[in-house]
Parts: sequence; structure tokens; C-alpha cells
Amino acid sequence: MTRSSLFAPFELIDGDRSKGLVLLADHAFNALPDEYGDLGLPAAEFERHIAYDIGVETVTRKLAALTGAPAIMARFSRLLIDPNRGPDDPTLIRQLYDGTVVPGNYPISEGERQKRLDGFYTPYHDAVAALIASVARTSGAPPLVISIHSFTPFMQGRERPWHVGILWDRDDRAVRPLLEALKDEPGLVVGDNEPYDGALRGDTMFRHCTANGFAHALVELRQDLVVAEAGAAEWAERLAPILDAINARPDIHKVRMAGSRTGTL
Repeated sequence: MTRSSLFAPFELIDGDRSKGLVLLADHAFNALPDEYGDLGLPAAEFERHIAYDIGVETVTRKLAALTGAPAIMARFSRLLIDPNRGPDDPTLIRQLYDGTVVPGNYPISEGERQKRLDGFYTPYHDAVAALIASVARTSGAPPLVISIHSFTPFMQGRERPWHVGILWDRDDRAVRPLLEALKDEPGLVVGDNEPYDGALRGDTMFRHCTANGFAHALVELRQDLVVAEAGAAEWAERLAPILDAINARPDIHKVRMAGSRTGTL
């Protein structure tokens, strides 16, 4: 874990905004600002998936370099506040996560909750919205948005066999060709809305893509495959040409209001 008194809630990797592609990473870092110390947790907890998505920072940087697309990464640990949740989600600030009690989050006052929203969550989402709008203006069309995450090989004693999963709600424009391209690769076990369901009201994809009719997909990479730099590079090199091909499809850069399986919109 890293800490800093001068703490930026997000990092922008700039790129060619005329390409019409935006990369996001909600859980790339395990960092906390100095004022929060370690939230009462031992250092080892910040090396676990509860603090961040292992391997995602490296994958995102390499994928941005290979595609030339801009990217935004949230720089704060999800243990502080989870940017991939709606503001009213009960797991926005977790007090218990995969067996670990987070002392710094319990109890939490309404004032502290609002402070974290104002200081970290909202600036990140404002930056995401601003980048998407800028890419749309520069490219002259709605962008394709790809969010990068990672998942544990095991959860609650059960093996997760997928090497990669693609999460989505109802808009399959980017999802179908992405699934097809990955499934064409020998030996890959590809999950369709695995290991999680992509329909989550208020999450990043819902807020910035589903609600606006922008083509999108969330890519989940198994953490043991991307924890080392070589594995992260391999996955970035695998995904880059696939995303470039999807980004060139004529149906991608149009607004399509597909709705949501969450029953909202």
C-alpha cells in the first residue's frame, strides 16, 4: 500500500481522443491518503483483492499504450470507497469484506461518508464523464468504453475456472464480438457474465454507458494470470487488436438505449 498527503483521486493517461475509445480502471490501486492511515488493517490486507484489482494497473497502462486510447484509473483503494458502486449501494464503504473487518469503516458517520464521496468518488466519476465527453467531441461520435477489472482464482473455497470474463447488461454490441474473439483462442476459458453479473444499478458502466446508450463492456481478468508484468503484458497484447477491431465496427459509435436488467432506466 502507498500513502500520500498530496493525494489525487484519479490518474489520467492521455491518448488519441479521435480514436473514439475510452479505457477505465475503477480498482487499479490500493493507495490511501495519509489522513486515513491504514484503516486499522495490517499491511497484508492491502495486498489482497479486497483492497484493489491485482494486475489491473499494469494491464491498463499497457493497453492504453498499445491502442493509443486515453484511460482513467481511480487511485484510491476500494476499501476507502468503491467507485464501482452507486452512492446508495450498501457495499459502497465496506465494513466487512471477504472475512476481514475494516475498523476504519466502522462505525462511519454520515459526515465521513459524504467526505469520501466528495473527496474521492465524485472527482473520479466527474473525470470519467469529462473524458468520455471529450472523446465524443473529438471523434465526432459516441465512444466505446471498456472497463478493466480482475478477479480471484478462488472465492469461498470454490475454484473459478475462467481465464477471462466479460460482464454486461443488455447492450451486446461490443460484448458479442469480444466474446467471439476470445473464445476463438485455443485453451481460453471465457465467462459470459462470469464470475459476476454485469447488471448492477449505479455502477460505473451503468452510470456512464448504459444510462447514455454508449457501447461498452467490462473485462474481468483472473488475477493469477496478470499479477506478473509478463502476464499483464500478454493480456494487453491479446486484447488490444480485439478492441481495435470492435472499435472499427459501424454499429459501435451510435447511441442505443438498450435498457437494463436491473429494472431501472
